[in-house]
Amino acid sequence: MTTTVTEPVRRAELPPDVRVTQARVVVSEWVKFRSLRSSYVALAVSLAALVGLAALVGTIVANNWPEFGAEERARFDPARVSLSGVFLAQLIIGVLGVLVVSGEYGTGMIRASMSAAPKRLPVLWGKLAVFAAVGFVVTGVGAVVAFFVGQSLLSSQHIETTLGAPGVLRAVLGAALYLTGVGLLGGALGWIFRHTAGAISTLLGLLLVVPLVAEALPESWARNIVPYLPGNAGQQIMAGHVDPGELAPWTGFAWFCAYIVAGVAIAVVLLRRRDA
Repeated sequence: MTTTVTEPVRRAELPPDVRVTQARVVVSEWVKFRSLRSSYVALAVSLAALVGLAALVGTIVANNWPEFGAEERARFDPARVSLSGVFLAQLIIGVLGVLVVSGEYGTGMIRASMSAAPKRLPVLWGKLAVFAAVGFVVTGVGAVVAFFVGQSLLSSQHIETTLGAPGVLRAVLGAALYLTGVGLLGGALGWIFRHTAGAISTLLGLLLVVPLVAEALPESWARNIVPYLPGNAGQQIMAGHVDPGELAPWTGFAWFCAYIVAGVAIAVVLLRRRDA
C-alpha cells in the first residue's frame, strides 16, 4: 500500500489586469448607479424640490414681508428661505441611498457583486463613495441655484443676502453636505436591513417621527434630547441664527456625522457576518 502525498492547493494568482481593486469596484458601482433610471429620477426630483420650493417660499415671504412683525424681522434668515426645499429633498435623497443598496438585495444581484469582490467591504465602500460624490455634486448645484432663485425674489423687498455674508456660504454648502449625509445614512440602513421597506421606514422615523415624539416629552428632557437627534443636529449647519439651547452649526453637523459613522460601522460588522 502506498501513500500519496499531495501538494497543498494554492490559490491561483490573478494577473494585475484582472485583479479586484478598490478603484475597479468604485468604477463598477458607478456603472451600476448611472445605469438605473431611478437614480436619474430621484436626483431630478431632488433638484426640482430644492429650486421649486425656494421659488415658492421666496415668493410667499416677499409678498407677506410688509406684514412681518419686529420680532419676525429680527430673526429673519434670508438664506434659509432659499434652502426651504431641503426638507423635501432629504426624503428623496435618503430613499435613493437606501435603494442603491437594498435594490441589489431585492433583485439578487448582490450575490454577483459579492462573488466578484469576495472581500465584500470594497463593495460597501464603493457604493458609499459613488453616492457621496454624485450626491454632493448634484445637491450642491441644486443648493446654489436655489439660493440665487430665492434671493432674486426676496430682492423685491430688499431683504436678500449674498454668498459673502457671514454664514451664508456655509449654509449653502452645508445643505449639500447634509443631504449627502442623509443619503449615506440611508445607504447604511440599506446594508443593515437589506430590505427596502424596513430601511426607509427607519430612516423616515429617525428624521421625522422621533423628533416629534421627543418634542412631546417634558421640557427638561426635550432640551437634552431634541438638539442631538440626527435631522435636528445635521440641519444646524444651515442655521443663520443659533437659538439658545441649539447646537452650533459645525457641532451639530459633527453629531450628525457620528450617526452616519455608527450606521456604517454596524453595516460593516453585519456584512462580514451574514451571508449575501
